[in-house]
Amino acid sequence: MQVKLDALIEKSKIEWANLYSSKKTVILVGTATCGRSAGALDTINAIENFTNSNGIECEIIEVGCIGLCYAEPLVVIYSEDKPGVCYGEVDEKKVKTILKAHLIDHNPMQKYSLGTFGDEKVEGFPVLFNEPVLKYQVRRALAKCGIIDPTKLEHYLSFGGYEGLKNAFEIGPEKVIETVKDSGLRGRGGAGFPTWRKWQFCHDSDSDQKYLICNADEGDPGAFMNRALLEGDPHALLEGMIISGYALGASTGYIYCRAEYPLALERLHLSIEQAKDIGLLGSNILDSGFDFNIKIKEGAGAFVCGEETALIASIEGYRGMPRPRPPFPAVKGLWGKPTIINNVESLACVSLILKNGAEWFSEVGTESSTGTKTIALVGKIKNTGLVEVPLGTTLEDLVFKVGGGIPNGKKFKAVQTGGPSGGCVPLELLNTPVDYDSLNSVGTIMGSGGVVVMDEDTCMVDFARFFLDFAEKESCGKCVPCRLGTKQMLDILEDIVNGKGKIEDIKLLEDLSEGIISGSLCGLGQTAPNPVKTTLKYFREEYEAHIIDKKCPSKVCKELIHYWIDPELCVGCRVCLGSCPGGAITGDVKVVHVINDNLCTKCGMCYEVCPPKIDAIEIIPGSSVRVV
Repeated sequence: MQVKLDALIEKSKIEWANLYSSKKTVILVGTATCGRSAGALDTINAIENFTNSNGIECEIIEVGCIGLCYAEPLVVIYSEDKPGVCYGEVDEKKVKTILKAHLIDHNPMQKYSLGTFGDEKVEGFPVLFNEPVLKYQVRRALAKCGIIDPTKLEHYLSFGGYEGLKNAFEIGPEKVIETVKDSGLRGRGGAGFPTWRKWQFCHDSDSDQKYLICNADEGDPGAFMNRALLEGDPHALLEGMIISGYALGASTGYIYCRAEYPLALERLHLSIEQAKDIGLLGSNILDSGFDFNIKIKEGAGAFVCGEETALIASIEGYRGMPRPRPPFPAVKGLWGKPTIINNVESLACVSLILKNGAEWFSEVGTESSTGTKTIALVGKIKNTGLVEVPLGTTLEDLVFKVGGGIPNGKKFKAVQTGGPSGGCVPLELLNTPVDYDSLNSVGTIMGSGGVVVMDEDTCMVDFARFFLDFAEKESCGKCVPCRLGTKQMLDILEDIVNGKGKIEDIKLLEDLSEGIISGSLCGLGQTAPNPVKTTLKYFREEYEAHIIDKKCPSKVCKELIHYWIDPELCVGCRVCLGSCPGGAITGDVKVVHVINDNLCTKCGMCYEVCPPKIDAIEIIPGSSVRVV
């Protein structure tokens, strides 16, 4: 079996090299969820129709997400032994224009190009990987995403896939754990606990059965790191799981993946069958004497099941609710047996560490936070998408170099890390490194890697309210501090954004935060107050403006703003009047219009439809009518 795998790897590498050295045109199309949502499948159909009708022989390969989600659908064209040219926002209408210019006229279009794909460039085109969004990245976990077809095992093998597993079998379980220890790998799913330490606890446990669980639940709003990896490079996870299971002495692994990830689940099922077919799963893997199988458990989307013991309960068929610890899962977990839970990125890193070595892994990052981190970069930022940067990269570089800064000429206001459980970091702390310890020192967390950027139009009170609402709804309700405390905090925030807040509410929010953190059973409750704590710490003046002045400085909270028509700019076009659902606007043609604040529903339609050249309607902080 070992000989068979070696031969298959070598054959795959040769076929991959031949594919790109031949005269045949190769076209890559990103068809992960982000690409599909932008119309990538229609793009593929249009490409097939054009190439067939014009007699163009080509290989069309569906690939995962390279991370440039803001430019989907992405199409990369390789032809005439030249570097690939990457085109962005290629809907089916652009296909004919681009392919005619590139494949028939032999004149690649700079107009729609993002750059060349690789280290070389076509004359006049920049190298895509020299562009800011990719230039500052170090792609390791995501290295093959957007390059290989995730449904083809041979593509994974052509990049050295499963060589890490071969190395693991050669050095033995104890040496595998030692290698992971030397790499400095910390869990990529939350608090950053040293991966090797959890493994050692489980390895040393005396039990006839042990389990490995991959947490692919990823419940953070706006987070899609795990999904992209599963859709773009599923065998990286499987290899990491087999290596981890071998180190632990576990014979069964579970992938706990949310059912809302249909494409990821489809590709996982396929990859598991492919691994079984060549003896990488099942009995006596690669003649090592090690048996390992992987099962998939679909979760129902409960955020609390990101917590280890709640996840275990869900797999066992119970409602996802945490239990007290100790005993910890590494000692007594799934069905009472020693169990290790790692997330997708952690396990994918394991396969890289065993392939390339601990020293290679730790050559980037910081002393206490080695390696890279995948990050979902969303919010008020130009280059939204998935990025991978060395740990220790500052928030400033992440936002302004990798992310391209704030769009529409707006000013940066804050950035939240760690998803719903994370804190908000203000402008004056933008030099904070993105690593576990530095983020903790300013009141936030790494979490699984979600980063939300806010501009000057973001109301920090409303932002905190939004995430408290999420945490309150996702609480399992088992422990009182979380169940009642988050509800009480949410009620207070609702009062504040609706103009009913009292100055003593600020102290009450702070006291409730500390009580929930200290009294909650699991990480959901222990981190739920973070958005409120950090916004109170860094943006207290906004709370005071809402409570004392009854104004929302960012002009977001409906009860604390009003709309006003500037009489010097209004031309009486009646566009706003016709759009007002509440009949709050009056005025004749070519006569200055007026808004009746008592009838205004604050829907904002008048503000949206007022012609830009006129721009007569303003949003005014405060609930009373402006006096002219």
